[in-house]
Amino acid sequence: MAVGAGLLLTASAALPPVSTNGTAFFAGGQRFYIRGVDYQPGGSSQLTDPLADESTCTRDIQYFKQLGINAIRVYSVDNSQSHDACMSALDDAGIYLILDVNSPLYSLNRVDPGPSYNPTYLQSIFATMDMFSQYDNTLAFFSGNEVINETTASTAAAPYIKAVTRDMKQYQGDRQQRKIPIGYSAADVTSNRYETAEFMNCGTDDERSDFFAFNDYSWCDPSSFETSGWNQKVALFQNYSLPIFLSEYGCNTNTRSFQEVAALYNTEMTAVYSGGLVYEYSNEASNYGLVTISGSSVTLRPDFNALKSAYSNTSNPTGDGGYTTSNKVSSCPTKSSTWLPNGDALPAMPVGAKQYLQKGAGTGPGLKGNSGAGSQNAAGASTATATPGSGAPSTTPTMGSSSGGTSSGGSPGSSSKGAAAGTTIPDFSFGPLLCTLVVLFWTGVGATLL
Repeated sequence: MAVGAGLLLTASAALPPVSTNGTAFFAGGQRFYIRGVDYQPGGSSQLTDPLADESTCTRDIQYFKQLGINAIRVYSVDNSQSHDACMSALDDAGIYLILDVNSPLYSLNRVDPGPSYNPTYLQSIFATMDMFSQYDNTLAFFSGNEVINETTASTAAAPYIKAVTRDMKQYQGDRQQRKIPIGYSAADVTSNRYETAEFMNCGTDDERSDFFAFNDYSWCDPSSFETSGWNQKVALFQNYSLPIFLSEYGCNTNTRSFQEVAALYNTEMTAVYSGGLVYEYSNEASNYGLVTISGSSVTLRPDFNALKSAYSNTSNPTGDGGYTTSNKVSSCPTKSSTWLPNGDALPAMPVGAKQYLQKGAGTGPGLKGNSGAGSQNAAGASTATATPGSGAPSTTPTMGSSSGGTSSGGSPGSSSKGAAAGTTIPDFSFGPLLCTLVVLFWTGVGATLL
């Protein structure tokens, strides 16, 4: 009997893919709430990919498990390296990845976005999608992060952010990748946050985001649902038709006890919000860290135990949390003193980038790119305005497990391994059945001899 039990223990089910419906995320048929942390050891000053180094991710996953989280956000990855080992380890730990597809050298320039929206930039984004679409525990992609800031001038970048979202959705469909939700992470800016949310959710389906996220540091302990103003934001977004979550939260003005966790996963918020990500795991210059890292050594800071306690003392709501599928698509915001775009006109995909829709993106440039040049001043920027609906994919993305293999451009690590294992539905095989029958037979023989 021990032989049979051993065979059964060798197979473990992968995390179910996450999808959206109405104002909520779902996994395995159940409402899914994001309970996570932002994760980029070294920060932007010492930028490395924590998911390309197995020793780094395995060092930290044990602490993720202690926190009781189900998701991490990573801001930059090296799309020329394999991530199979770390993605598999995260999957085994029950942890999803929310990934920013940009990197410092391959991103939009908020000051002058037009030239930076070019084929070299999109090739890097598409290569990142190729790499991470194979993993069932890739929860979502961010098409941009805080490109729009507190200045009115930065809102002129909004059409370019939205064009990137559209292009990613088209690439996802044309390359027959799993429909991983794609959206934007907005800055903690009151003057244009709602206009940004409306803009990302207006227009034709091909260009609309799958969710909206924003950073929010307005709850500074000790505080409350009302004192922080979170009640007003719930009211503001109550008719929004997409899932919303906090891409960063955790004010550190005072000692952090993370009182906001109890509110975030309470029904007073879950009809609108689907959780959030605490900023941040490792302590960097801004002093938000839950832990301090020195080489292979990890030291817990007081905030770690405070967050661990807040999560463990807060359950998700029973049932569906009050989500809805009946809210309507947003109307596009009008031009104002704080919002420059007028309507929903978007730049067309650069002509030189369209080749990737058919042949795939190929190998990504990595974090350092071509001699450190990056993409912001590369040639081939868009020169035309898109026709509404022109970004609709020629095929529909799959809703189930990821496709694996090299069908999405043959990027490194694209064979189905680790967390990507089992992402295609295999043909029926008699091998496992035969093995089971043999085990049962010899179990019976052993029982007879006894």
